[in-house]
Amino acid sequence: MKKTWIGIAALVIIIGAASSLQFFSLPFQSEKEAEIVEPPLIDSLANQVFLYGINVTGLNIVEGTVSKNQTLGSILAPFNVPYQIIDEIAKKSKEIFDVRGIAANKKFTVVTPADSTKAQFFIYEPNPAEYVVFNLDSIDIYKAEKPVEYRTKEAGGIINSNLSADMTSQGVTYDIIDQFADLYGWSIDFGALQKGDKYKVSYQEKVVDGVVVGVSDIQTAFFEHKGEPHYAIPFEQNGEITFFDQDGNSFKKAFLRDPLKYTRISSRYNLKRFHPVQKRYKAHLGTDYAAPTGTEIRSVGEGTVTDAQYTSANGNYVKIKHNGTYTTQYLHMSKIAKGIKPGTRIRQGQVIGYVGSTGLATGPHLCFRFWKNGKQEDWLKEKIPPSQPIEAKHRMAFESKKVEYMERLASIRLPGEPEILVAEAPKPIVPAKSE
Repeated sequence: MKKTWIGIAALVIIIGAASSLQFFSLPFQSEKEAEIVEPPLIDSLANQVFLYGINVTGLNIVEGTVSKNQTLGSILAPFNVPYQIIDEIAKKSKEIFDVRGIAANKKFTVVTPADSTKAQFFIYEPNPAEYVVFNLDSIDIYKAEKPVEYRTKEAGGIINSNLSADMTSQGVTYDIIDQFADLYGWSIDFGALQKGDKYKVSYQEKVVDGVVVGVSDIQTAFFEHKGEPHYAIPFEQNGEITFFDQDGNSFKKAFLRDPLKYTRISSRYNLKRFHPVQKRYKAHLGTDYAAPTGTEIRSVGEGTVTDAQYTSANGNYVKIKHNGTYTTQYLHMSKIAKGIKPGTRIRQGQVIGYVGSTGLATGPHLCFRFWKNGKQEDWLKEKIPPSQPIEAKHRMAFESKKVEYMERLASIRLPGEPEILVAEAPKPIVPAKSE
């Protein structure tokens, strides 16, 4: 593989490197030169260069990308790092970052002294937001995060086909679409949206080195369905920030609306359904969600696992008791999530398995079943009681916050809407000076 090393004064080729490397030397001033110039202290600090929190002034920097099947040893071998040091680093770093997790196409950086090719630091970036520093002299390893910038992102649109397609066309990420669907899941049937329904949403993008690496939770949102507005106003009550509608009713429920992130219902609760495998009419006491194999299945609420096993009809399945009233069951999984077994305590939204087609199933999907007081019920028709509404003592504060967020949402323009023009304030009249 070709290696390119870019230096300040010369072009150097190092034989044996296992991946494409870029080399450059940062400004360096010898001790003698420093004595002659005698720059002020503040100038000396200003001229120093830091990379990954390391003072690399005058040091050589080599940047590269991990090649397929490369290991820590093969990366550091061209930099004269003894095998004993590599082995010691690998053993010591397991609790911070297991070097066996070094993956192809990830960025790494090697720092060497100006007068040596022996590596002093090795820095690996497991993802765009984090990096791991290996000090090869002191055998010190630590993980850190890059500086993060948060930018407010706002989007608004009109439903033409479905929520997912229309929101992605406005540049909204799937993470925000999932949050939006969870937020409004108990208020709006996303399978029965109408053309002309409207949405608005505000959130923050997480930016590292100019690249968006994630998003925050939704800050505020709006949805108009069949002409009826639904505002989502965040407000802290009793130490917890929850979304409330414009009337002060909580969006939060004991259960999530769907056990999969935004998806499609392929079969509903039906007492006279024709079974596709058994070829006979048989009651279908669950709700089927179509999704690709491997899609994460999440518990709709907190509870305790009572069953996690395989049967010929249900395939791999998990059953969770939430309280004395409600129980849920998740069927036909490709596999049950690690650590899920009878007695395991589950939190709302926790991944408990993955979509599959085990048992009596013709294709990958989740059959979700719901019990109330020991009887299977139609999940989609169930009315789950909301959490506590705005308390009287918080009403005035909530009304103030509501106005603030409703004005913010009103400023988000929908496609095709004319720009709101703000009238210019009249110029003050300055009285003429008397002569």
